[in-house]
Amino acid sequence: MKKNEKLNKWLWKWHFIAGLISLPFILVLSITGGIYLFKTDYEKPKQQHIKEVTIQGTPISLQDQWEIASKNTTKKLNSVVLSTTPNQATEFISGRFGGKSSVYINPYTGTVSGKISSRKTDMFKVRKLHGELLLGKFGTTIVELIASWMVVLILTGLYIWWPSRGWKLSGFFIPRIKEGKRTFFRDLHSIIGFWFSGVLLLILAGGFPWTDVFGDNFKQIQKITNTGFPSTWHAYQTTPQPKEKILTLDQIASKAKELNLPGVTTIHFPKGLKGVFSISNNNLSELNTQKKIHVDPYSGKELLSHNWSDIGILMRGRMWVMAFHQGQFGAWSWWLMLLTAVALTIMCISGLISYIIRKRKGAWGIPNVPKSFKTGYGIIIIIAILGIIFPLFGMSILPIFCIEYLRKKKRIKKEFYQHNIYN
Repeated sequence: MKKNEKLNKWLWKWHFIAGLISLPFILVLSITGGIYLFKTDYEKPKQQHIKEVTIQGTPISLQDQWEIASKNTTKKLNSVVLSTTPNQATEFISGRFGGKSSVYINPYTGTVSGKISSRKTDMFKVRKLHGELLLGKFGTTIVELIASWMVVLILTGLYIWWPSRGWKLSGFFIPRIKEGKRTFFRDLHSIIGFWFSGVLLLILAGGFPWTDVFGDNFKQIQKITNTGFPSTWHAYQTTPQPKEKILTLDQIASKAKELNLPGVTTIHFPKGLKGVFSISNNNLSELNTQKKIHVDPYSGKELLSHNWSDIGILMRGRMWVMAFHQGQFGAWSWWLMLLTAVALTIMCISGLISYIIRKRKGAWGIPNVPKSFKTGYGIIIIIAILGIIFPLFGMSILPIFCIEYLRKKKRIKKEFYQHNIYN
């Protein structure tokens, strides 16, 4: 592919500026993302005394455990996780997402083995630093803006890296060691960027659903196109039967076990008089095996069963990239995410070192663009599309274009003035 050298220099200029501004934030995101991958390994020994119990005869009923848990929490319980091993404490949950709290009951003694609140864990702070820089909504906006620019950095970086004079092993696939430190670190930066570009774009796709602007827009598109969860996925109502007695939690648990769902099974409690029991399984390694089944709280009859295929295509895609982002598809994806976090950190540091070596004292070292270069319609259309998809990027690019336009007008005016003086 023959490259336009003027366009290449223009893209390099903006790749350079955007990279220099974004670099501190990208470093924070890559380091905190890498740390968060160790959440399970870090929390397991700390929470083992709460989640694991000594087997002592026959366990008490789930209904009795629920009553004990209800008395030992100020929040209303909304679900219970079915234990998969005999030495596992029963987890009763209240709240959702970041507000989730769990009460663990020893099924043999009926005592509370402990409580875990997501907000009070160390890894929750790491996640907040990763997602919002510990700055609340303002921080989330910054992270979304940086993530939007990262997409642009990857695309411009690929164009800049792409060889215009044939392919060579050295410089394009292997860093050149014998041509000085600057060349080595520049090659290290660009080669890592090329090899991890596809994975990074997938990781970014998995992070955008958590953002405010892009995330909200995506949810609206799901709603308009009816490609999210079915309306009956999270809630279903039935006609109350006042003469009949509601089934016990043990009876519902027995039905849930008969379903033999893969992964971790959760029973969601009825909401109000018309509410139903809902049974779902969380099996991130195989998303297509996940189900949601609504059960009549009086008769135990299965009212509605949802499969993975019932979920809209945009929501399925969203759940897939979000799970990929967190390395939840098994050991291979966990190692891939860790390797990518390390590679991104090295790429940032090597790019910075290359810049420091190249930079002249007293100057920013911004790449020069030929005065004759004019932004083509194709580039403008691509920028406009990216601005629509990533609104914060679009908003940030407008003042840049305005400044560039004013600078160009000022330069033309100055050149015209000088021309008239000397002629």
